[in-house]
Amino acid sequence: MIISPVILSGGGGTRLWPLSTPQTPKQFLALTDAHTMFQLTVLRVMDRARFTAPIIVANAAHAGIVSAQLAEIGVTDATILLEPCARNTAPAIALAALAVSAPQSVMLVMPSDHVITDETAFHAATGALLPLVQDNWLATYGINPTGPETGYGYIQMGSAVGAGVQAVQRFVEKPDAARAAAMIEAGDHVWNGGIFLFRADSYLDAVEAHASEMGAAVRDAMSRAQRSGNHINPDADSFAACPADSIDYAIMEKAPKVAVAPVSMGWSDVGSWDALHDIGEKDADGNVTSGTVRLDSSHGNLIHADGIRVSVHGVDDLLIIANGNEVMILPRGTSQKVRDFAG
Repeated sequence: MIISPVILSGGGGTRLWPLSTPQTPKQFLALTDAHTMFQLTVLRVMDRARFTAPIIVANAAHAGIVSAQLAEIGVTDATILLEPCARNTAPAIALAALAVSAPQSVMLVMPSDHVITDETAFHAATGALLPLVQDNWLATYGINPTGPETGYGYIQMGSAVGAGVQAVQRFVEKPDAARAAAMIEAGDHVWNGGIFLFRADSYLDAVEAHASEMGAAVRDAMSRAQRSGNHINPDADSFAACPADSIDYAIMEKAPKVAVAPVSMGWSDVGSWDALHDIGEKDADGNVTSGTVRLDSSHGNLIHADGIRVSVHGVDDLLIIANGNEVMILPRGTSQKVRDFAG
């Protein structure tokens, strides 16, 4: 079974300001590796014996940076599908479902800005889901939780429907702390990682059944698309008329046959500077640094220096982000305040 990877790269990444900006959002930054998170996602599906050339769904404004970063890692066969405006994940995936080589193609849909450190576990979960996907199920990957996080959505698992696969009982929005703790205690909830596996025709059928106006707009946009080399530009007016909605709300919560594979694969959505501290390589004092940083008698900090040297003494548990002419300093644990400054 050869799988068609679809990599969603339309996000703005404002939670990692001031390093991440609308012009260069976080997926195009080298935050966890020498490669950017976008490049790492593409490299995850480079085995052409298992995966077709990827379809990249990106903001039209990022066409240049997408092409440049693909070239840096030697990827020349990708299709770049450029959204003329943002309409959330459900329409973006529908565009890709119309662009795959065959209606029965199995699509592996991944955000471009997530970290997966255990790729063997990830691919094993894919293998467990494939038999159901071939039987027209829509599938997702549930991240085995490490604690009662309030920053993630959850999936409640039902009965087993395959080896290592369970039916989805319900999707749960980001909970408060008490509800998150109760769900972890119950043991039947996983984090919603936002990664999906299904046949293109199964997904389009679900769009038709549960979001027909969206389906019609996407089909019209693709029927009028302009194609140049490996670039596809859907018709701007048609796509602008498309309702905006996430795949969770529009499709997954409504579809009758939805499966989840719970998996521990070293996953992070790198959704905050705190998350980067959590997954970063720490020195003996618990500091995570990048760039030119001098430390003395300081513990538990995340310090990122881009274009400037940062020197600290006697400070603990801070987020210190310096990028060009912007410097942000926050206590660890208050990453959400970044939204107040970004923009």
